[in-house]
Amino acid sequence: MNDLSAKDFVMDNTAVDLTALCQEIRERACTGEFDNQAYVSQDIIEKLKKLGVYRAFVPKRFGGSEVSPREFCELIEKLSMADGSVGWVASFGMSPAYLGSLPEETLKELYKNSPDIVFAGGIFPPQPAEITDDGVVVTGRWKFSSGCMGADVVGVGIAPQKGNEAQGLPRMAVMPAKQVKIEMTWDTVGLKGTGSHDLVVENVLVAKEWTFVRGEPSKLPEPFFKYPSLSLATQVLTVVGIGVAAAALDEFKKLAPGKASITGGSEIANRPVTQYEFAQAEAEFKAARIWFYETMDAVWSEVAAGRTPTAEQISDMRLSCTHAARVAARVARKMQMLAGMTAIYTNNVFSRFVNDTNVVTQHAFMGDATLQNAGLISFGLKPAPGYL
Repeated sequence: MNDLSAKDFVMDNTAVDLTALCQEIRERACTGEFDNQAYVSQDIIEKLKKLGVYRAFVPKRFGGSEVSPREFCELIEKLSMADGSVGWVASFGMSPAYLGSLPEETLKELYKNSPDIVFAGGIFPPQPAEITDDGVVVTGRWKFSSGCMGADVVGVGIAPQKGNEAQGLPRMAVMPAKQVKIEMTWDTVGLKGTGSHDLVVENVLVAKEWTFVRGEPSKLPEPFFKYPSLSLATQVLTVVGIGVAAAALDEFKKLAPGKASITGGSEIANRPVTQYEFAQAEAEFKAARIWFYETMDAVWSEVAAGRTPTAEQISDMRLSCTHAARVAARVARKMQMLAGMTAIYTNNVFSRFVNDTNVVTQHAFMGDATLQNAGLISFGLKPAPGYL
């Protein structure tokens, strides 16, 4: 993995030592801190802000950094190597891809005090919302709001009771986090520290200019807003699995030379079957990771040059994500198997790697529908709405 320098992601002139932060995250994750409380601690969120995670894609004219998708994903990969849940929560620094569909005046208001805004969303199921002269009245419950415990603003999916929405995609209403109640329902086998709890909203009036259609193209001129937002939303989650699998490979390389069988067998690293299995897993992982970044680079090059990416290029991004997520899960499981009996304990690091990578594959963006849609594109047929 490329060694990303923290100097590219800083708030003001306060440098953040990325290596030291990752070490702290890893140590605290290993104690079970984030998993036991079912959210990432607020001081870590503040450090991610200082690192520049949440301003990464914000336009420079609003005080942001305007990094490329690859630069951002490489950062998330490194954070995910320290802990999958922290990487997942940090991945929502891509929120300008969604929020960029808000009116420009709304964005000026949003970022007027700082570009380091933490956004959390609960999109599904979209809830009916009453339209009034002043905006929309929002009431309902939404699941899977990752990072909501540390959010500054929250977006929820709504279905206005009149009017037509573009492409059948849900509209989102954005409001201050203090107007939302969080019910801590997140009790899962993996990525437990993401704190993807339920959001509950009761009769909150949201002005129309604080709503947008999720997936609708932004009108902002910066190249980033021409990059396919739903693909990016998939990529920043996929790369969490990539980072966790990379950590599993690294951890096994440290373990194998010194671990012998309790029955008196040779060290793991000296066993031909281990050598064979590890090399095969590492090759599959590296190939999937390289393709993941190659598809991203290809589309970003088109966007940066002012051209429109082809459907085939965008489909390759989606397909490479599903592929990489599933490869990452297989690799993590293989490392757990090779590590032996001690790796089956709940708090063993290899168990965490397996559980976290498997949860990534369960996300709707990584489902079998991706494979079906990719096949449709390959045959020149039209995919389902929201795929490209």
